[in-house]
Amino acid sequence: MTTTFTMINDGAELSESEQLTQQSVAAMEELDVVEEQSVDYTQLDKKGLVNLLENQLIIAKSEGAKPADFKRTDEILKEVKGFFDQIRKTERDEAEQRYIAETGSEEGFEFKPDDLSLRFESLYRQIKDVKNHYFQDLEKFKDKNFSVKTQLLQRLRELVDADEANTKNPGSSWQEFKKIQDEWKAAGNIASPHNSTLWATFHALIDRYYSNRNIYFELKELDRKKNLQLKGELVEKVEALAKSLEGKPLSRGVLEEANAHFEEYKHIGPGPKAEQEVLWQRMKAALDVLYDARRAQTEDQKQLLSQNYEIKSKIYEALVPYTAFTSGSINEWNDKTKEVVALQEQWVNAKGQMLRDEGRELSKKFWATLKTFFHNKGEFFRQLEAKREQNLKLKTELCEAVEEILATGEDTSSNTDKVIALQKQWKQVGQVPEKFKDSIFNRFKKACDAYFDRKRAKNSEVEKEFVENLTKKQALCATIEAGAKSGEANLGDLNAFKSEWAGIGFVPKKDMQAINKRYIDAVNAYVSAIGKLSSREREQVILENEVSMVSDGESSRSLQRKEADIRRRMTQIENDLTIWQNNIEFFGRSKNGEKVRAEFVKKIEVAQKQLADLKHQLKIIREAL
Repeated sequence: MTTTFTMINDGAELSESEQLTQQSVAAMEELDVVEEQSVDYTQLDKKGLVNLLENQLIIAKSEGAKPADFKRTDEILKEVKGFFDQIRKTERDEAEQRYIAETGSEEGFEFKPDDLSLRFESLYRQIKDVKNHYFQDLEKFKDKNFSVKTQLLQRLRELVDADEANTKNPGSSWQEFKKIQDEWKAAGNIASPHNSTLWATFHALIDRYYSNRNIYFELKELDRKKNLQLKGELVEKVEALAKSLEGKPLSRGVLEEANAHFEEYKHIGPGPKAEQEVLWQRMKAALDVLYDARRAQTEDQKQLLSQNYEIKSKIYEALVPYTAFTSGSINEWNDKTKEVVALQEQWVNAKGQMLRDEGRELSKKFWATLKTFFHNKGEFFRQLEAKREQNLKLKTELCEAVEEILATGEDTSSNTDKVIALQKQWKQVGQVPEKFKDSIFNRFKKACDAYFDRKRAKNSEVEKEFVENLTKKQALCATIEAGAKSGEANLGDLNAFKSEWAGIGFVPKKDMQAINKRYIDAVNAYVSAIGKLSSREREQVILENEVSMVSDGESSRSLQRKEADIRRRMTQIENDLTIWQNNIEFFGRSKNGEKVRAEFVKKIEVAQKQLADLKHQLKIIREAL
């Protein structure tokens, strides 16, 4: 059955075959999207991505390259560039982290692209250049083809008009007609807005030509039978492709082959009307099978892409809160980094592509969020490094201070206190940059150790002398203790003992309290053994002896206790004197008052003498303290 057209100025509306042609183009574009996204570029490393671009460059440079190939290549470039840039960014971040870990600062860090990166960029530019040149040439050819087909339409229109007017010799135009058909078929594509109009006009003129050539009806029928045979072969090929889909997914190659057969089908002239309609229905049915499979496959693919999008959306949502994390603790930052890296690994391990536009936007937000976290972390460590540099300066000053004290060669108690204070300050200063940690500590420790080693060496000599003095004082105490028991104690020997004790130097600090107590006890016992002393004189000698021993905290506290006791006794005596002096007047006016008065006067005199002795003792103690 011959396809008919509604002509308007030699133009026509789209026939059913042209509508199917547009559907096939749309189908190819949608299938391209599905097959592009079925490739998982996350499985490729840098070398694999470079190899992929090398293959695409070969395809782009091949003589049989088509616009669909360049469209496919362009989509691949967009996807692959993002993955390759992310790999390079990850390598750069890791290199920078290693550099900071090794040097303690990002200053001087430089990341140079390796050979694979340079090769990738070169291939990327070459493919872009080849693509641009191809489409520039293609546009030129389309303009040229438009001009050629316009001229062919003019020739065909003139031929048809002339054939309608030349009823005597209608066969004279056949060869020219076939020549125009062949030239039309050989001419390439033109700009899409004009393609349908030119195509419809061409077929309308062909239909007019055949309709006006009744004299060549038999030739026409023969030609149509041949066309029918050729179309039948093409229909069978498309049906075979449709049948091959049973239980298998539709590939881009199968749909391309089917569209190629259909394109050839359209260029074959008309066949017998009845049989041509049957062939057309068969062709349409086979193509419908392919298109239905493509639509179903696309829907399944979109569902899978949507599931992948949901999975990665949850990972992104889990990552977002980390951008607000802040802390002054290195351990807390490291813990959060482990959690963020775990989410990054989940993202990478979530295989499969996402919906194109939504997936591209989600990926952009995910990596931007990841970058924000690591930027915040880097800012923390930069501030921490500045603080550590300040700490290094402070610790260097402490080292210099200890070294200055050491250089004086003096190990006085004042200098010792200064060194100990500097050690306390050292502990309060925080950490320094890792690369200076050991060197600055060793410098400070070396200076401190040198000071205290020298002091200990000198103290060991002094300690030896102190031990010898302790032995002498123990021997003297034994002599005094023996003298107290001999019954021959006297003040002369006591004064000699005191002089000898005073001439002996210091003893070890740990033995000082014990030897001083032994000496005081021995002297007190010796004084008690001197029979010619009154109790007052004895008490006075003992007190003076104790006062002479005020050389440490314990003896000082003993004298303070004696002072408090003397003051208490003085207060009591003064109170008694006040009462007795008041009562003397009372007893003086009583009948037997003189006798009682005399007793109180005697008490007052004794109390005043005791008070004078206590004041003398208090004066001795105050002078000692």
